[in-house]
Amino acid sequence: MSFEEASTVFYDEQALQIEDPDEASGEDRFVMIGLSARLRLLAVCHCVRGVGGVIRIISARRAIKAEQNQYRERLSR
Repeated sequence: MSFEEASTVFYDEQALQIEDPDEASGEDRFVMIGLSARLRLLAVCHCVRGVGGVIRIISARRAIKAEQNQYRERLSR
């Protein structure tokens, strides 16, 4: 998928943001699990940079089964 599609996950009001468990870079990274504008459930790894709070997308992929379950659990609450 494109980074353009990945960026639409940030508009999902039901998206789940968790700390990236694999933050070897030393910066605070997060994984946003949410629906894209194309209605695909994605996991988008990102960080926030600078004073203006610019979001830098590091990677994006389809959510794995465990992430899909986390997202659905959040919806059922």
